[in-house]
Amino acid sequence: MERKPLELESTDHHPKPSSAVYGGPVTAVDSVEDEVQEPKVVFRGWKVMPFIIGNETFEKLGIIGTLSNLLIYLTSVFNMKSITAATIINAFSGTINFGTFIAAFLCDTYFGRYKTLTVAVIACFLGSFVILLTAAVPQLHPTPCGNASTCVSPSTGQIAFLLMGLGFLVVGAGGIRPCNLAFGADQFNPKSESGKRGIDSFFNWYFFTFTFAQILSLTLVVYIQSNVSWTIGLTIPVVLMFLACLIFFAGDKLYVKVKASGSPIAGIAQVITVAIKKRGLKPAKQPWLNLYNYYPPKYANSKLKYTDQFRFLDKAAILTPEDKLEGDGKPSDPWKLCTMQQVEEVKCIVRVLPIWFAASIYYLTITQQMTYPVFQALQSDRRLGSGGFVIPAATYVVFLMTGMTVFIVIYDRVLVPTLRRITGLDTGITLLQRIGTGIFFAFASLVVSGFVEERRRTFALTKPTLGMAPRKGEISSMSAMWLIPQLTLSGVAEAFAAIGQMEFYYKQFPENMRSFAGSIFYVGVGVSSYLGSFLIATVHRTTQNSKTGNWLAEDLNKGRLDLFYFMIAGILAVNFAYFLVMARWYRYKGSDDEVTSYETNEDIIKQQQDKSTA
Repeated sequence: MERKPLELESTDHHPKPSSAVYGGPVTAVDSVEDEVQEPKVVFRGWKVMPFIIGNETFEKLGIIGTLSNLLIYLTSVFNMKSITAATIINAFSGTINFGTFIAAFLCDTYFGRYKTLTVAVIACFLGSFVILLTAAVPQLHPTPCGNASTCVSPSTGQIAFLLMGLGFLVVGAGGIRPCNLAFGADQFNPKSESGKRGIDSFFNWYFFTFTFAQILSLTLVVYIQSNVSWTIGLTIPVVLMFLACLIFFAGDKLYVKVKASGSPIAGIAQVITVAIKKRGLKPAKQPWLNLYNYYPPKYANSKLKYTDQFRFLDKAAILTPEDKLEGDGKPSDPWKLCTMQQVEEVKCIVRVLPIWFAASIYYLTITQQMTYPVFQALQSDRRLGSGGFVIPAATYVVFLMTGMTVFIVIYDRVLVPTLRRITGLDTGITLLQRIGTGIFFAFASLVVSGFVEERRRTFALTKPTLGMAPRKGEISSMSAMWLIPQLTLSGVAEAFAAIGQMEFYYKQFPENMRSFAGSIFYVGVGVSSYLGSFLIATVHRTTQNSKTGNWLAEDLNKGRLDLFYFMIAGILAVNFAYFLVMARWYRYKGSDDEVTSYETNEDIIKQQQDKSTA
């Protein structure tokens, strides 16, 4: 499937003229399109940002307000065991993140970003509303357990209704994540200086609203849910999601709506398929000159030179007598002949995959720091001051977000200028160095987590306790504030690794694959969520009859959560060593140290034309 040039939704249609091609025996063909009158596109930029950023703020408040305390909701309202609730949360998070891949495919291929977001924001509202009903309607959740030792498990119907709500949220969040950021950037003119600055500022505002929504949800909304009423606490996200829908649709007539232009996944499949079909051909002696090449009119991507890497893919662009071309030089069947440009774009993706794998393993840290510190807080001293105020357990995760937010400012305003003077790089350090630093801080956070849990458990077993946590065990006299260092280190790790990854994928993928690049970031997070669920289930099953006891027991005082943290730290240490090897092997797209690149026939033709006109 050929990816179409960038188009905007419009009622005006202009027939495209036939293309001219280079004469002579060259294999690089560049289509030249005559100028036609095209509908003028009005980029309103910041004028529509109140609608987009307003929708983003309320939508994130709604989704995070529903999901941030879901772990406690499942254990306290649905009477689930901690191990079951943690497994469901990890699987749910993984499904949302894998859903972004499907949503990006549907968005690029069929619907475009605006229509995809339309379905997604409505699905998020419905999902939040269904979750609210499970709390507000007594028949939709099991009988409250209270302090009883045995509890009534949820019925099949109650679980099915809950899963329906989570399913709506999967559709909504899976559609919003890969499309929202790009849709906002669509509103700025990428060819003007003001538009480029606007895009940069929009990215900053996007991450600000995301973090702001997380902090507000993890404090105010979680407090209301835990200490006032689950019904009231879950009504707030529903109202916010409704406001998000109203704000988003209010700007309908003002948005720039980019039409679907075809998915890059088809192009990837074509290169791999054709390379397999032609695997018996002899490699081209001078592939940078002899491989077939063609550029469609208004091709969105920058033209890539041949690189002497992954040469088994080059055979997809070998022109044989059986291959047929159309009048403008375009392959008649893209499943029998690909262009060198397509091959090089696939090489860009293949080079990124080893880095993506290491980044996926890194997210094991964040997955665990979003779940088990909540259980640690439940069995720690959460009192603040002498007034008797108790901090909700789920609120402690806000320190991860705060650490990330504060360090982003420090990194941008202090570290980058300092490192720039040392390294001479505009970014201070390379993107891979930034990701690697994040992986190191994640490793450090896990080691600290293990020692803090060892201290909490020792206090609970050797010193007077503060009572019983419902369905858990004795509450340790250790202050829950001891959890702040591990969460702060995780936030610093995110400031390095998460933002570094998003920028890395954005810059290293071909231009028309950037939506796909955004989705694989979330797919990596999803992989770590599923891997986290697998590790939890495996450790629970293998240690429950061991001499040390079940590491992940319902009562943390009887378990060995510290050993679980140290185990994941060991996995991350191996992953860090692997990342260093892959980072040393990696070559940035378009950099001076790129794997050997060569001039194509098209480059030679252009040089000759420049000389003849000089």
